[in-house]
Amino acid sequence: MQIFRAIPIDTIHLLVFDLDGTLIDSRADLIQSVNATMRHFGRKELPGDVIASYIGDGAGMLVRRALGDPDDEQLVTEGLDHFLTYYRAHKLDFTTVYGGVLPALESIRAQSSPPAMAVLTNKPIGPSLAIVEALDLASYFFRVYGGDSFHSKKPDPQGLQTLMREAGVLPEQTVMIGDSDVDVLTAQNAGAWSVGCLFGLAPHTLATDPPDVLVDHPYEWSQCLMSPN
Repeated sequence: MQIFRAIPIDTIHLLVFDLDGTLIDSRADLIQSVNATMRHFGRKELPGDVIASYIGDGAGMLVRRALGDPDDEQLVTEGLDHFLTYYRAHKLDFTTVYGGVLPALESIRAQSSPPAMAVLTNKPIGPSLAIVEALDLASYFFRVYGGDSFHSKKPDPQGLQTLMREAGVLPEQTVMIGDSDVDVLTAQNAGAWSVGCLFGLAPHTLATDPPDVLVDHPYEWSQCLMSPN
């Protein structure tokens, strides 16, 4: 764990988690769904690492990047439709909760005065809710918002600000936890704290926009987000 700016644990009342690359390892299913789309359009499949580097800004941007950022918007629209249709059917083929996530969430929830917890992802809300339910994560969160829950996606702060209003907390009482610069920038844009997860899908992006705290494993969440008392 690397601490660049210590989070004042005793004043934190809301923890907001990213989904892909933070709570769940969805890499294989996203890669297969993208390559199924590439095959559908007669295109060459992409390496997994390349596809993984495209994840984080929502399904639309993922498909656009995989197709080479074409000017043909109809192609992007059709590609997104095919990707979502395939992904909805295969979203849980290989996706799992990262090791250590459930014990960490349980430890946080078991505190005498636990913070509220929520999920804010750029993944569409439909598959996001289905995955959270299927992987026994739903009971930990008072709300799950997806990339199509608002008019804008992360790093726009709208989703995080909405969660803060719903929880009745201030930005300085809020922490955004995620694996990419998108999550860090979302926190910064909302005036909140941030924790970056190096075990996720896009840890390389955290070097450009470092969070307040970097963790190597979910069990370190308790060290930087829970009071020792």
